[in-house]
Amino acid sequence: MAHLISQHRVTRRGAVLPVLAFVAAMLFVLATPARGQHPRRNDQFKHQVEQMEQAWRIAELNGDVEAMSKLLSDDFVGINMNGQVVTKMQQLERLRRRNTVLTRIDLRIEHVKLIGMTTAVVQSLAEVDGTSEGVPMHGTFRYTRVYSRQPNGTWQITNFEATRVGPPPPPADERRPRPEGPAAP
Repeated sequence: MAHLISQHRVTRRGAVLPVLAFVAAMLFVLATPARGQHPRRNDQFKHQVEQMEQAWRIAELNGDVEAMSKLLSDDFVGINMNGQVVTKMQQLERLRRRNTVLTRIDLRIEHVKLIGMTTAVVQSLAEVDGTSEGVPMHGTFRYTRVYSRQPNGTWQITNFEATRVGPPPPPADERRPRPEGPAAP
């Protein structure tokens, strides 16, 4: 009989180890954060950021310093289409003084990349017309804008960069129709 009790204890101990291993594995799986976000939340965040892009466009076109101030984070740093690095205060002052006046921004958002639940990177293409320091300017620009989601759920622009696509076209008054026919010697 002692032999049977001894075997029973061994069998019971043998069953405990696999159960403990299973419980430990389940705790690990449940404690590990999911790699992806819920698709509906991703769509919601992307939609919010796309709305912010339009709000930026409208504030820029209207020279709306108050709206732009709300869009830009306090630690904003941007590289504008002239290659100048600007802080939030400098960007707002340029807008207030109307150093660059944009009269047309045809914006096409090409990609919104969410990084976690707090960062969004937007790549877009824009056809722009206006003046910079009083000089007419126009062209196509690629934009990269980085948004940070604040604790209250709003998004703010933390970084911005604009790059001209191709060489700047000549001003409209300097454009000449190309001659047709054979080239002159």
